[in-house]
Amino acid sequence: FGPLQARKFSGNNFLLFLNLYTVMIDKEELLSNKEFYKSFKSGEDLTSFFKQLHKSAVEHMLNAELDAHLDNEKHEKTKDGNYRNGHGTKKIKSSFGESEIKVPRDRNGDFEPALVPKRHNIIEGLENVIISFYAKGMSVSDIEEQIRDMYDFEVSTSTISRITSAVSSEMVSWQNRPLDDLYLIVWMDGIVFKVRENSKVINKTIYLAVGLNREGRKEVLGMWLGKNESSSFWMSVLTDLKARGVEDILITATDNLNGFTQTIRSVFPESQTQICVVHQIRNACKYVVWKDRRAFTSDMKHIYTAPNKQAAEAALKDFAEKWESKYSYAIRSWRENWDELTVFFDFPLEIRKIIYTTNLIENLNGKIRKYTKNKMSFPTDDAVMKSVYLALREATKKWTMPIQNWGLVLNQFMLIFEERLRL
Repeated sequence: FGPLQARKFSGNNFLLFLNLYTVMIDKEELLSNKEFYKSFKSGEDLTSFFKQLHKSAVEHMLNAELDAHLDNEKHEKTKDGNYRNGHGTKKIKSSFGESEIKVPRDRNGDFEPALVPKRHNIIEGLENVIISFYAKGMSVSDIEEQIRDMYDFEVSTSTISRITSAVSSEMVSWQNRPLDDLYLIVWMDGIVFKVRENSKVINKTIYLAVGLNREGRKEVLGMWLGKNESSSFWMSVLTDLKARGVEDILITATDNLNGFTQTIRSVFPESQTQICVVHQIRNACKYVVWKDRRAFTSDMKHIYTAPNKQAAEAALKDFAEKWESKYSYAIRSWRENWDELTVFFDFPLEIRKIIYTTNLIENLNGKIRKYTKNKMSFPTDDAVMKSVYLALREATKKWTMPIQNWGLVLNQFMLIFEERLRL
C-alpha cells in the first residue's frame, strides 16, 4: 500500500481503507478461521477489535504520509538529508473511541500529517458526525452529551463550537460560487426565524432561491437574510444571482408578494412569472368562515384545474357570481393577480405541474423547519445562517437525479424557448 494512495484516505473514506487494511492481514485466512470468531464473546469484544484495527490503520497511514513527505521508503536515504526521527505519541478521538497512537517524526520537524493534523486530535469522520448532529438542530451541550454516551469520551463545548464554526467559511464559498448562465425555472420563497438583535428577539427572513438547471436537477442557488420579506430585498437577491453568472431565467415561481413580478422583470425582463396558486388559495380562504370553506374551495378548484385559460375565466365568472356578495376580497384578489396566476396555462401539462405551485420550495422549507425546530430563537445572524445552511445540506442530499419525466419536459422547453435555451 503506497504512500500516494494512503494520502488520499481520510474522513469518510476511512472505512474503505479499513476494508483494504483487512486484506493486508490475510483476509481469506481470517474469514476461514473459526477460532477467530469464537474469540468474540460480546459486542464490546468486537468493538475493541475494530478499535485496535483502526489504531493500526491510522499509524500505517501516517507512516505512508511521512514516506511521501520524505519521498523515500523506510530506511532509505533522502536527497536533502531529512530522515525519520522516531515517534511521538498522541491521543485521538474517533467514532471508534479514544486511542493513543504513535505519530512518526522527521528530523527537520516540518512533517504535517493530513489525516491527524498537528494540534488536532479528532478524526474527520467524527467531525462530520458532530456537524450532522448540529445540522439536525441539536445544541452544543446536547452534542457533547451524545458524543459522551456514544463513544465514551469527552469532547468539550469549545471544540464542538470550533468544528461547527468552521462551516462558516464553507458557507461563504458556497454562497458566492459561480452559477449557470441559464435556469429553466427558479422558485423563490422566504422562511421566517426569530433572531436576537440588540437585546430583543425579532423576526428575520431567510430568502431562498431554487433553480432547475439544464440537466433537470434541482439546485439551491443561495440564501439571504433580511428583516422581512419585501420586493425591494428580492431585488438585491436577483441582482446577486445575476452578478454570479445567471443571465436568463425562463420561468420564475413566487408567492403573491406585492411588486414581486415587476422586481423580477426589472432584472430578468424576459422571464415569465407564475404566482403560486397554493398561496392564492390560502390567502383567499383567510376571510372565509369555516362552514363555507369546503364548498368555497371546491368551487375555486374549477378555476386552476381548467383545461385552458378561457375555461378558467369562465370558472372564475361562475365562482364570482356565487361568492362575490359574501367574500368580495377573495374574488378581487383573483382578478388583480389574474395574469400572473394563469401563466401556467401557456404551457403543456407536464410543465404546468411543475410551475403552478411553489410546493417544491415549501417542502424544502418544511425540512429546514424540522432540523431547526429545537431552536426557539437564534443568538446571532451568523447562527441562523449556519443552521439553515447545514439543514439545506442535509435536506438536499438526495437531489441527485433529474425531475420526473425530464426527457419529455426538456423537449417541451426546447420547443417553446428554442432561441433562449441552447444546450
